[in-house]
Amino acid sequence: MSLEYSELDEPPEGEKPPHPWEDVPPSQWNDWRWQLSHRLRSVEDFARGEDLPPVIRLTPEEITGLSVTGHFRVDVPPYFASLMDPDDPNCPIRRQVIPTSLELVPYEAEMADSLGEDAHSPVPGLVHRYPDRVLMLVTTQCAAYCRFCTRSRLVGDAHVQFNMANYEQQLDYIAETPEVRDVLLSGGDPLMLAPRVLERLLKRLHEIPHVEVVRIGSRTPIFLPQRITDELVTMLAQYHPLWMNIHINHPKEITPEAEGALARLANAGIPLGSQTVLLAGVNDCPNIMMNLVQKLVRNRVRPYYLYQCDMVQGAGHFRTPVAKGLEIMESLRGHTSGYAIPTYVIDAPEGGGKVPILPNYLISMSDSKVVVRNYEGFITAYTQPAHYTPHDPATCAYCQQRRAEWGQEGIAGLLSGDVREVAPEGWREVHERPLHRRSTAPFVVARGPEDLSLIQEAVGVSVEERT
Repeated sequence: MSLEYSELDEPPEGEKPPHPWEDVPPSQWNDWRWQLSHRLRSVEDFARGEDLPPVIRLTPEEITGLSVTGHFRVDVPPYFASLMDPDDPNCPIRRQVIPTSLELVPYEAEMADSLGEDAHSPVPGLVHRYPDRVLMLVTTQCAAYCRFCTRSRLVGDAHVQFNMANYEQQLDYIAETPEVRDVLLSGGDPLMLAPRVLERLLKRLHEIPHVEVVRIGSRTPIFLPQRITDELVTMLAQYHPLWMNIHINHPKEITPEAEGALARLANAGIPLGSQTVLLAGVNDCPNIMMNLVQKLVRNRVRPYYLYQCDMVQGAGHFRTPVAKGLEIMESLRGHTSGYAIPTYVIDAPEGGGKVPILPNYLISMSDSKVVVRNYEGFITAYTQPAHYTPHDPATCAYCQQRRAEWGQEGIAGLLSGDVREVAPEGWREVHERPLHRRSTAPFVVARGPEDLSLIQEAVGVSVEERT
């Protein structure tokens, strides 16, 4: 299907705010505080009454989704709302932030905590799933709320907040756990914290000797680029090495305003990555994804992960078959630059962590040849070396200094010889079968009820008659 040129155009640029906010002074429109205080969240906000043009023309399904009480929160800044097509309910911007009745339809295998984060949380708000890094949840608030949010069980709830006491517990755990070298701040969106609170957290983490890297996961540069001020960026730049992963799902999100926010962050020396969720009806198209990743690298953002949509409650209509993700990866590898290609992953349910899913490029192998194919389907053989002197871990300083991973060595541990097996939970108990008592009495054949009675008295157990 061919695309109309207008579908690929950038949103209009200019000092005057877009329709229907033309009367808002530019100074207010460009103020992130004004944007937050004028977020849209109800049928009335989007429909705007008879005398005003609607922000979007709501469908019955959207009206149902917006009318449900006690459901996952809705908040859309006017800036991001201005990117929505008011007449198209399938607009990729609109689908991400406007609820529909489909969110109320349960599906097989849905879970509230699909990644098992609560089970890997030694202190409130801190998830320690991987050996050398932790996830630090610092807020439940975002500039807007993605309808497929993995943490919809707690994000957006004004009554669930992390406070200084929680932060102290998290920081104490990190300080007392020397194997932690990498801390990811997330939530919610850390850039929604008060600047003094965010800076205090960064400063405290910076003072822990074994913390080498701090990362921030944020969608604010996309939802609310006005928040990425020079003042904020100057503060962030004091705490290098600081990385930022930005959640970007569609090329239309990368507006001139968003490009300006990304440039300010990159110019401050903050390496930028992008985490994209594969979403039905939004970006489940090889050509949309190609446009997105190429637009990202033009803005100095490295495509990092392409996530299979999590099995979270309310997000069933966003899920695609894994085959769609593999199709997209086939369309990227070889067809664009390697640094524009994300890693396609399933974040395994129940806390299994990120599992890379790749097309199969290895076809076969022998002791001397490896048969591979490229993106075009060209098949060739790579000759393995006839003589190879293996690396000797006993004489390698890096091997001797490697951090212990305390039972999380996995397949790498098997290959290195550090562990001999990786056994599923309960495997040994299943195979430690109790020995059944065996009688030492001579073998006797019971020929009738009288013989059965005699044998039963001799061995002390019930014996069945066999014919």
